Amino acid sequence: MRVLVTGAAGFIGRFVAARIAAAGDEVVPFDRATDPADDITDLVRLRAAAVGCEAVVHLAAKVGLGVGIADIDDYARHNDLGTAVVLRASAEAGIPRVVFASSMVVYGEGAYACDRHGSVRPAPRTAADLAQGDFEVHCPHCGAELRPELVTEDARLDPRNAYAATKVHGEHLAATWARETDGVAVALRFHNVYGTGLPRNTPYAGVAALFATRLAAGEAARVFEDGRQRRDFVHLDDVARAVAAAVHTQLPSGLTALNIGSGRVSTIGDVATALTEAVDGPAPVVTGEFRLGDVRHVTADSSAARRVLGWRAEIELRDGVRDLL
Repeated sequence: MRVLVTGAAGFIGRFVAARIAAAGDEVVPFDRATDPADDITDLVRLRAAAVGCEAVVHLAAKVGLGVGIADIDDYARHNDLGTAVVLRASAEAGIPRVVFASSMVVYGEGAYACDRHGSVRPAPRTAADLAQGDFEVHCPHCGAELRPELVTEDARLDPRNAYAATKVHGEHLAATWARETDGVAVALRFHNVYGTGLPRNTPYAGVAALFATRLAAGEAARVFEDGRQRRDFVHLDDVARAVAAAVHTQLPSGLTALNIGSGRVSTIGDVATALTEAVDGPAPVVTGEFRLGDVRHVTADSSAARRVLGWRAEIELRDGVRDLL
């Protein structure tokens, strides 16, 4: 099989391309890091790259949190327009399958339950509460502290920054492409991806890279809030296997969205401790600092990926963090 991989030279793309090639497929890379002319909004170049391909893995995107309004148009150009151009080129080349790199950020906060009111969607945390050290989320009906649960793919999407909004729109565009072409679109909602070469500006696990950078300098990891924020950290090798499975698994036409997580809940404090122990570094420092707009808890139910793709994460956090060092 001939597979077009956009963003093939990126943090995730390098491992995805290697995994697909190892399976015996031919990888057609499309990335400005290897060819400056490979602009993701260039329909002519994408058309040429797509000729003869049987699947597209679309990883190229402007990453980061997108918290400032000054770059909202740049996110839309690279991510929204870029995805639209990739989908158009795929349709014109008659490619029947697109695998789209989505993200857990499409959910905003994760899933929560109130002992009194059942499943609820909390409002964003306020600066006043955070400044007082009240980091948990509360029931919008009774004010009680909520119990975090695993988020499933049928949860309501609630993007809370520009990057997240583009990932939601990318899924919608992929669904439109699938309906109009009778193609197979797979949106893989990556949770906190970490591993070799993790850049500091990634939206997936930037905190892990920041901790590793401080420890490499002999300094303690600085943990925001109280360190109890819950996440699902999934290793880069496991993510690459999931993408390869999405390329080859027989699936129905239309959009299939799947969480790609480790299935194990970790806290930000757990990550700081695991990295610190790996290098026998100074103990992490819990600062109580916060960033307005950060979500408190978001962890994945990845059982659908196991059921649909026959995939499951294999690498434990305490083993995988060594790749960051």
